[in-house]
Amino acid sequence: MADTFRAVLISRDDDKNQTVEMTEMTSDELMDGDVDVRVEASTVNYKDGLAITGKSPIVRRWPMIAGIDLAGEVVASRNEAWKPGDKVVLNGWGLSETHYGGYSERARVKGEWLVKRPDAFSARDAMAIGTAGYTAMLSVLALEDAGMTPDKGPVIVSGATGGVGSIAVSVLSKLGWDVIAVTGRASEHDYLKRLGAGEIMDRAELSEKGKPLDKERWAAGVDCVGSHTLVNMLAGTKRHGAVAACGLAQGADLPATVMPFILRGVSLHGIDSVMMTPERRIEAWQRLASDLDRTKLAEISSEVPFDAVIETAQALIEGKVRGRVVVDIG
Repeated sequence: MADTFRAVLISRDDDKNQTVEMTEMTSDELMDGDVDVRVEASTVNYKDGLAITGKSPIVRRWPMIAGIDLAGEVVASRNEAWKPGDKVVLNGWGLSETHYGGYSERARVKGEWLVKRPDAFSARDAMAIGTAGYTAMLSVLALEDAGMTPDKGPVIVSGATGGVGSIAVSVLSKLGWDVIAVTGRASEHDYLKRLGAGEIMDRAELSEKGKPLDKERWAAGVDCVGSHTLVNMLAGTKRHGAVAACGLAQGADLPATVMPFILRGVSLHGIDSVMMTPERRIEAWQRLASDLDRTKLAEISSEVPFDAVIETAQALIEGKVRGRVVVDIG
């Protein structure tokens, strides 16, 4: 008889009504892959919240085990790159969209999707970082590739109390940047200061329609919000500056003009964390191991038991969650 395990399964009936439940499955029901992983921890990202609540069409294959992240230990491998006992992390690659995800005590995945978990991180640490922190690091790398350095001026981070924003603020601060953190929560100013923000900006300054070009205020930016916020960030970026766009919490629209691009040479860099190359993933995780202050992870993250993951995902979409949430699965 195949081993049984628990998993959070999203299903849909013929009328496209969605249901989400904790269920028991067997290893025979797992999807194709050449590496089996005992999942120790996962996390709750904005995308996970969208999938579980059905607020956005994240799931493209039904039924689906939710969870775009996992950290765990290899228990069986048909891939020569991995062996039982290896500690691994997986972010994206279609998990929770087209392939069973991380809200499961067991996972079967393709070996090329896995990254060796840095020795500096426990499974909990890795999921306190998760796709959000990995995306934040990809954004930092994109800014560096664009020639951005702290001596060029401040960096602005929107959605700063969210998962991506919190880790971006922490990493950029440690790298020597003067960080402007954007939030609509007055109660979180002290939290952002502790992460390393030098200035707090009310999100209302960026969230409405603004000028095509504004006063040059920052050299670089990490935008987790999209829509008018991203447009206004671009409008306030200094000549030859750069902005990395990695989220759409405000909206997927971009009601902008070309003026920042053709009059100031500002560049906009899209961050695709889902299908990023293995080489860049490894680089991002290595940089997180060296450039993220691990003492900040306790400040940034909280932990919930596996049984609480569904309600936590719903709370995140309702704006009731700060920073990162680790799901204890192991």
